[in-house]
Amino acid sequence: MRIDIISVLPKLIESPFNASILKRAIDKKLIEVNFHDLKDYASSKRRQVDDYQFGGGSGMVMMIEPIKKCIDSLKKERKYEEVIYMTPDGEMLNQKISNKLSLKGNIIILCGHYKGVDQRVRDSLITMEISIGDYVLSGGELPAAVLCDSIIRLIPGVLGNETSALTDSFQDDLLAPPVYTRPSSFENLDVPEILLSGDKLKIELWREEKALERTKNLRPDIFD
Repeated sequence: MRIDIISVLPKLIESPFNASILKRAIDKKLIEVNFHDLKDYASSKRRQVDDYQFGGGSGMVMMIEPIKKCIDSLKKERKYEEVIYMTPDGEMLNQKISNKLSLKGNIIILCGHYKGVDQRVRDSLITMEISIGDYVLSGGELPAAVLCDSIIRLIPGVLGNETSALTDSFQDDLLAPPVYTRPSSFENLDVPEILLSGDKLKIELWREEKALERTKNLRPDIFD
């Protein structure tokens, strides 16, 4: 899988890919991630990629020309299944979206900045718009990193335990059950006896019951 990330500030997003699971996935060549500085596609000597809004108003708007030049340049090299724009008013990211995107071959992620992008970018170049929550950040770089992490960890071979990602919260529309590790007793706080019983069937039934209970109590919106 290949992910191309377009940003006005690519340095802002590079660090999450230089450690832990994402770095191992890149080192193992299970994923290729490339960062593109939008200013490299600007027409002016000042490398301008934003301008004032037509009609007035505060905030600068990312221009369509450098964005289209960058996307066109990438598309000359390969086919992309999705061109994603990170924006607060996009579709809310969830596990189903991450699962779907993890099966793609090549995707482009455009990070918004300033007041956003010229609407013509969204109308003619973008195939999918994603939000990570109902709040506004300084740019789309951090949301893009969140999206990438949620996708890359699902690619076979990335996690040490192949089944680990399949038992995460939301994979079956339920929150994950409680988990415990050594010691079995700590300051009068004990691990549930069922988990120490060795009875796999009873343990799985307990976990399913707890997952249902946690989801009903903590996220009634998805339980319903």
